[in-house]
Amino acid sequence: MIKIDLITGFLGAGKTTLIRRYARWLMDQGQKIGILENDYGAVNVDRMLLQDLEGPQCDLEMISGGCDADCHKRRFRTKLIAMGMLGYDRVLVEPSGIYDVDEFFDALCEEPVDRWYEPGSVITVLDASLEEHLSPEAEYLLASEAAEAGCVVLSKYKEAGETRAAAAIARLDRALEAAGCARRFGDGKDLLAKDWDQLTDADFARLASCGWKQVSFRKQMLPAAKAGGFESVYFLHLDLSPQELRRRVESLWQDPACGKIFRVKGFLPTENGWLELNATREQFTFCPIGEGQEVLIVIGENLAPQVIADRLGAQLPV
Repeated sequence: MIKIDLITGFLGAGKTTLIRRYARWLMDQGQKIGILENDYGAVNVDRMLLQDLEGPQCDLEMISGGCDADCHKRRFRTKLIAMGMLGYDRVLVEPSGIYDVDEFFDALCEEPVDRWYEPGSVITVLDASLEEHLSPEAEYLLASEAAEAGCVVLSKYKEAGETRAAAAIARLDRALEAAGCARRFGDGKDLLAKDWDQLTDADFARLASCGWKQVSFRKQMLPAAKAGGFESVYFLHLDLSPQELRRRVESLWQDPACGKIFRVKGFLPTENGWLELNATREQFTFCPIGEGQEVLIVIGENLAPQVIADRLGAQLPV
């Protein structure tokens, strides 16, 4: 049977970064793995960030958006069936489009998926600098992603510091309480809190074997537009210098008319190659990357696409 892991987490928490590290560790153990990027979005940036992992021991697969939730679930199931015959030891799923973890388990119980797969670990990534004030939808999403996790992994722990990291864990526990879930992570039992550069073989072995928990909580039906991680708007072919793009992206958080923006990500071509852009309200990074696509994606709640386009000096896609 193929172990299948679910790596979930709130917007911009660092799921893709953790998958990179975890996948490399699994390959170092001699395992052949498949990574399934499962995204409602029209442009899957995260898959591009993992492309250098592809090789004899690792395949990347993607489920694209552009359809309703039921269609998306069928595509997920069909993809798992196809991957089940490729001889993997483990499959990692980044569920940008599956906000309800129970849907993941439901898919594994269906014929013929259950012939090839068994649940491995459910790992939730929590940003140690998580903001305090969340909308009711965001709070529920946060709780539902962590409720059944075998382990919650704190990201940006070093940058946030112990005090802020403790506040993020307390914020998660309050979200779980609000959802009627008895699970808590403040005791540290199912929590991995350390600088990711210091992760050891023992830490990754713990993630690979942490499993998952069967718990109960009050389920909510989020609007279809928010089922894939809230709203997003994307822009193509921005002809801007890195300095100007940074200035314009950072200005989005200064204008409430843009909506509540959680994250901006994408790629920018320069004379010296591609840059990967990743931005939140508190952090902005440009990192060199081997290959990219001229796209910028803004993710958040109650977004105003035209206002954002005006701020960026861009055209909305037709």
